[in-house]
Amino acid sequence: MSFKTFEEIEAWQAARLLTRKIRIFAHRAIAKHDWAWADQISRSALSIMANIAEGNDARTNTEFITFLSYAKRSGTETRSHLYYGLDEGYVLPEEHDECAHLCRRITAQIAMLMQYLQQHKNWKERNIRISKSSNPQPGTSNPNHTGANFPSIKNTSVNSTLRADAIL
Repeated sequence: MSFKTFEEIEAWQAARLLTRKIRIFAHRAIAKHDWAWADQISRSALSIMANIAEGNDARTNTEFITFLSYAKRSGTETRSHLYYGLDEGYVLPEEHDECAHLCRRITAQIAMLMQYLQQHKNWKERNIRISKSSNPQPGTSNPNHTGANFPSIKNTSVNSTLRADAIL
């Protein structure tokens, strides 16, 4: 299974969910008193989504990996902000646990995608418009194929040792 758009990337979908959850407690009256924290945790969560999306539009796997590394770091930053929010009483313990778990899952998914792209970074240019039914290999009869076809994280060859759910 491959993806054509950033909306199809599982880590982006999970980051979108995380952003929505964070916006709920960042908009609470108590959190609004600490505007800097509410703004920063919201922006760090949003940065995960934005960097995955921007990276997906990259022309090379190396460039995509760079943006994924920014997204991964934003996930870790968001998790750190969650602890501050918990300590200050802005975030309930169960909200903290749920969002921290989601952050760990997202960063694990991003790491797996980065690993996959690292293994294929010799491809000079990405072609993100590959259909599921047409999957020629590099060097075959399709001269427009650049070899970039990205399986979902669940279906990668590293599934048995690096499944995101297994890491958590």
